[in-house]
Amino acid sequence: MATAAHQVTPEEANAHPPSESVVVRFAGDSGDGMQLTGGQFTLSTALAGNDLATFPDFPAEIRAPQGTLFGVSAFQINFGSAAIDTAGDAPDVLVAMNPAALKVNVAALKPGGLIIADEGEFSDRNLAKAKYDRNPLDDESLADWRLLKLNISQLTLDAVKPFGLGNKEALRCKNMWTLGLALWMFDRERKPVTDWLKAKFAKAPELAEANIAALNAGHAYGETAELGGQIGQMSVPAAPVEPGLYRTVTGAESIALGLVAGTQLANVRMFFGGYPITPASAILHHLSRLKEFGITTFQAEDEIAAIAAAIGASYAGQLGVTSSSGPGIALKTEAIGLAIMTELPLVIVNSQRGGPSTGLPTKTEQSDLYQAVYGRNGDAPMPVIAARSPADAFDCAIEACRIATQYMTPVMLLTDGYIANAAEPWKVPDISGYEPFPVTFLDHVPEGGFLPYARDAKLARPWVKPGTPGLLHRIGGIEKKADTGNIEYSPENHQFMTDLRHDKVAGIAIPDQQVDLGEASGKLVVVGWGSTFGPIHQAVGRARKRGLDVSHVHLRHIWPMPKNLGGLLKGFEHILVPEMNTGQLKTVLRDQFLVDAKPLNKVSGQPFRIAEIEAAIDAALAT
Repeated sequence: MATAAHQVTPEEANAHPPSESVVVRFAGDSGDGMQLTGGQFTLSTALAGNDLATFPDFPAEIRAPQGTLFGVSAFQINFGSAAIDTAGDAPDVLVAMNPAALKVNVAALKPGGLIIADEGEFSDRNLAKAKYDRNPLDDESLADWRLLKLNISQLTLDAVKPFGLGNKEALRCKNMWTLGLALWMFDRERKPVTDWLKAKFAKAPELAEANIAALNAGHAYGETAELGGQIGQMSVPAAPVEPGLYRTVTGAESIALGLVAGTQLANVRMFFGGYPITPASAILHHLSRLKEFGITTFQAEDEIAAIAAAIGASYAGQLGVTSSSGPGIALKTEAIGLAIMTELPLVIVNSQRGGPSTGLPTKTEQSDLYQAVYGRNGDAPMPVIAARSPADAFDCAIEACRIATQYMTPVMLLTDGYIANAAEPWKVPDISGYEPFPVTFLDHVPEGGFLPYARDAKLARPWVKPGTPGLLHRIGGIEKKADTGNIEYSPENHQFMTDLRHDKVAGIAIPDQQVDLGEASGKLVVVGWGSTFGPIHQAVGRARKRGLDVSHVHLRHIWPMPKNLGGLLKGFEHILVPEMNTGQLKTVLRDQFLVDAKPLNKVSGQPFRIAEIEAAIDAALAT
C-alpha cells in the first residue's frame, strides 16, 4: 500500500535555513593535504555559483615534524549568496585532522561553531606533541562549540581497503574522505573532484579510484549516519552575478595573465627573469606555461642575476619583468637603481611577506612600502602600484606595463602573501575594452641627429634596439649628460638630471582618487592600500548601516599619488589608516599632505579581521 508523501512542516523547513555566507576552515598536518582539499572545495563552490574568498595558511618548513604545532597547515574559505570581500573573520566550521590543528585554530572558531575532529589521530603521542595534558575531545574544554568526533582515519582505511594500498598510502586518502563529508554538508557536486582525481592520477588509476572511493564514503557517511542535531546540510544559495565568463584565480595567476595582457597591449615581447622565493615563485610557474604569447621565462641562479637579465632584455627591446619578495627585492635594489639611471622599462613584482630578513616566509604583511617608495641609494624615484585583491592584480599588472613602457621607467607592483595565494571568482574581461598602448622604437636617425636622452612630452627618452644603424649610444649606471647620455660629473648636470628623473615620475598620468564607499567628506575616512581592501570595505559598510559617518578610500597608485588625494583627505575630520605594518602609508600621507593620519597596525602575519577595523572605526568616532 502506497503511503502519502511527507509534508514538510515550517519547523523542519527552518531547521537549516539558507545562510548568506559560511566560513569553513580545514586544518591538519602539513602532510594532510589541506591546501589540496581546500582548493577542490573551492572549485566545487565556484561551480555552485557562490561568491567566495579563500585564505591558505601554511608553515614555512617544506615538511615540518608531523603533529607539531608549527607544522599545522590550514585553508579557510568564505562563501555565500552575497558579495564576499574577505576570507571571513571567525569560521563557522573547523575541520581538525589532529590535536595540533585543533589547538592552533579552535580559538578562532565562532561561539557555537562546529568542530569536526578526526578522533583517530588523538593518540597520547599526538596529544603530547600538541601540548595537551588531556584529550580535549573527552573533557569540557570544547563546551563553547558543537563537537562531532569521527574516526576519519579508520573510516578512510575501511573505504579504500579493496584497493590493496599500504597503510601509509591509504591514510593519504583521508583528506578526500573529509572533502566528501564537506561536499555533502554544503550540497556540492562531487563530479568536478572525481574528474580532477582521474586526471591527476591518470598514470596510477588505482590511486584515483581509491581517492574517489574515500570521497564517496565521506559523502555517504553524511547522508546515512546518525549524526543527531550536530550536523546537517547547510544551504547557501548562488550569488547574483553579472552575465559573463568566470573563473577562479589566485593573485599569482592574475598577475601572470595581466603581464601577458599588458605586453600584448604594448605590442612587445616579455622576458621574465626570476628566482624561486615564497610567495613569489608561483608567478614564474604560471608564466612558464604561457610561452605561446611571446613570453620568455628564465630561472636565474640568484636574485641579482634575475633582475640583471630582465634589464638586459629591456635594453634589447623586450619588456623585462622580475619578481620576488622583500628579501629578494633588497638584493635587487642596486640593479633597480641601474634601471632608473638608464631609464629602461622594467616591471618588478614584490609579493610581500613578514620580515625583516627571512622573517615569516609564508605569512602575509605589507611592510615593504618604504622599500618600494624610498628604498634605494640616491634620489631614485620609481612608480609604485598596489593590487587590492587577486582579481584586481590583473588590471594592476596591465597598468604597470603601461607606465613602464610609456614613461621608460621601472615600476614596482606590490602584492602580498595573502593576495598571491588567495583565490576569488574573476569575470574574464573582454580585452577589446582595454586601450592599447603600443610602444614605438626609434629606428632611424632623427633630423638634427640622435640624442639618446632626448625627451618626449612625457619626459621619456627614446627606446632604441641595440644594433639599429646610426643609433649607437652608451648605457650604464654613471650619471648621464642631458640629451647625449655621455658620462658627466658636473654639479649642474647632476642637479638637472636628478630633477628631471623626479619630474618624469611625478608627472605620470594617473586617475584621480575616487571614494570607494561613502561620501567625499565627513567625520572619518578609512584609507587603505593593498589587501586590506576587503576587511576595510566590509567594516565601513557595516558602520554606515549603523548610521556612522565614515567613508572608505583605497589607493592603487602609491607613488606618485593621485593629484586630488590631498584635497580629498582634508575634507574629513579624522583619517584612519589600517596597515599590516607599523604605519608606513600613514607616514607617507603625513609627509605629502600634512594631514593627521592615525595608524591601525597589525603585524601578526595574518590579515585584518573585519571586527578589528570596525572596532577602530567606533573608537575613532568616539573621540
